[in-house]
Amino acid sequence: MQKRDRKTVTLVLGGVRSGKSRWAQEFAGKFECVAYVATAQARDAEMQEKIRRHRDDRPAHWQTLEEPLELARVLMDNGAKYDLLLVDCLTVFVSNVMEAAQTDAASMARRFDELVEALRVVPAEVVLVSNEVGSGVVPPFPAGRIYRDALGELNQRVAAIADHVVLMVAGLPLALKGNIGGRP
Repeated sequence: MQKRDRKTVTLVLGGVRSGKSRWAQEFAGKFECVAYVATAQARDAEMQEKIRRHRDDRPAHWQTLEEPLELARVLMDNGAKYDLLLVDCLTVFVSNVMEAAQTDAASMARRFDELVEALRVVPAEVVLVSNEVGSGVVPPFPAGRIYRDALGELNQRVAAIADHVVLMVAGLPLALKGNIGGRP
């Protein structure tokens, strides 16, 4: 078995408005030096408002790193600078990757491989937020099905290497792997 030099990885899954980001931020609040890695881009008024709400919800002393595509690079470049990196969220990251790759499977797989490898070695605690899409309806359009499958695959890959996986339902955390506190 390969030795890991990194600290723990925690994946926080759930549906829309399930409390994923709130739980992840409360967990991250236990650490002194935190970087919030934002994947969203303010492309319309609705997203601008959501980004503003998220900024208002988190402590002012947290550093915000905005990166829609290069999560692996951000984790590797900043892992030694912070106690915890909070990635919010993989859901938007997969959408960004799909758009950039024009749904090219090889390009998407490369970015996902890089992210998973970075998570194996990053020296900081990492918390990743993602939507659980496996319980919903089958999207009626091919792009929607490609997206659902890509996000589901990435969630599975991250969960496989994560030390802790938390499922949020109606604001309540359920430990799927490890424990709710994310710490041994």
